[in-house]
Amino acid sequence: MAFDENLAARVRRTLGRRNGLSEKKMFGGIAFLLNGNMCCGVHKNDLIVRLDPDETDAALKRLGAREFDITGRPMKGWILVGPGGVKDDDLLAVWISTAIAFAAALPPK
Repeated sequence: MAFDENLAARVRRTLGRRNGLSEKKMFGGIAFLLNGNMCCGVHKNDLIVRLDPDETDAALKRLGAREFDITGRPMKGWILVGPGGVKDDDLLAVWISTAIAFAAALPPK
């Protein structure tokens, strides 16, 4: 299954133009990288969010969020957010800002 192009377009709009931002096909979808570090992406109909691993448990309690487990090995610091959790631009913007904050704090690759 291809990734949700409409969600990817919404992510692009929300990310806007910023230095160090790039796109790369990954996970059978698309990833958005900030200074070479993955920040967020789209896998099928879900938003991929990278965040501080210590914030994973709290994030998983939010609408539409679940473990990032596409290989049978869930990863702390990565979650998937289903369509209900990004149904409007305000919800999407909160997830994107979380991902940007984490990626921006990492050393550039």
